[in-house]
Amino acid sequence: MFLTQSVSLMLAPLLVDLAADFDVSVTAAGQIAAATFAAWAISVLSVGPISDSFGRRPVAVIGLTLLGSSVLASSFAPNFGALLGLRIITGLSGGMIPPNSMAAVADVLAPARRAQAFGLLMAFASLSSVLGVPGVAILASVGGWRIPFLVIGHLLLICAVLNWFWYPKIQSSGPRSFSFISRYKEMAAIGIFRSALAANFLQRAAFIATFSYLAAFLISRHGMSVGETAVPLAIVGVGIVAGSALAGPVTGLRNRARVVAGCALIGGFASLILFSIDLPVWGTVGVALVGIMLLSVCWPAFLAISTEISGSSQATAVGMLGASNQLGGVAGASLGGIFLALGGFSTVGFFCIGATLVSAIVLQLTVGGRNIKV
Repeated sequence: MFLTQSVSLMLAPLLVDLAADFDVSVTAAGQIAAATFAAWAISVLSVGPISDSFGRRPVAVIGLTLLGSSVLASSFAPNFGALLGLRIITGLSGGMIPPNSMAAVADVLAPARRAQAFGLLMAFASLSSVLGVPGVAILASVGGWRIPFLVIGHLLLICAVLNWFWYPKIQSSGPRSFSFISRYKEMAAIGIFRSALAANFLQRAAFIATFSYLAAFLISRHGMSVGETAVPLAIVGVGIVAGSALAGPVTGLRNRARVVAGCALIGGFASLILFSIDLPVWGTVGVALVGIMLLSVCWPAFLAISTEISGSSQATAVGMLGASNQLGGVAGASLGGIFLALGGFSTVGFFCIGATLVSAIVLQLTVGGRNIKV
């Protein structure tokens, strides 16, 4: 999960270097991230029924092998188009890992313990923002943007080998029957789940827009080099870990939907301040830390809620929620880039506050203060 999350976010500190190397704009380079998230969304949406039907171990081993191979190959990409194609493969293979891993955890834990477990698991995975993404920035500053792909690709392949030997071969949840469309229909029929999908999409769009263009903002507005963004990105990454850890207690609250909506709304307002007001560099980092932390609460909270109401289709529910997660990434990276091109960084901030405001309205109108249980 740590390495997979690192792969998902690793382009943020590399956008300026990629744009310079391939002679494209930063906005165009940002579309590589959008393509990755789009492919990821397709994968997480498709892999759930397969994992629910045939088990977690095959999906884990195959997904990690393909992911490591595509990341490693990206280090040798000769042009922009080749890198774009390889990142699509990265998205398709990377999307296999999170829903499968979350479902494996849900297989062995009672519903009352899942929120805390998901929060801790996502907090650990979010260490990629504290260690992985700043590490990418440092590696790129030392040897160019290709080195991070080379290092992470090798680590993923090692992880695939370890999973071959260590991942449980027999699932504790017993035999499953294969059904594909019916599992999607089952989940789509649940109104609360549909609301969670919509709200999660909007909140993740704001999160990705903020995080994806933060390094470019620090480089452009404050004159930092790629390597110098490592420390600010690590500090902001602590916010992702803290927000993920907070999701456990938040999910246990009676009015959890309202709390999640409030966190997202304040996070969106922080993004608006971040990109719109001329702050000192460490003031910028501090505001980004608060915003990213609050925008990180929603994902584990929605995961826990989804597994409560999904019955035997836990991986399918997590996959569908993951698809909304990645589609939010597409919206955040692509629309954020479009707004950046049209009106500068401040318009990215207005996009973030708008997305979180709509998400709060969705949660308030459809869920309100109800404590979701089945």
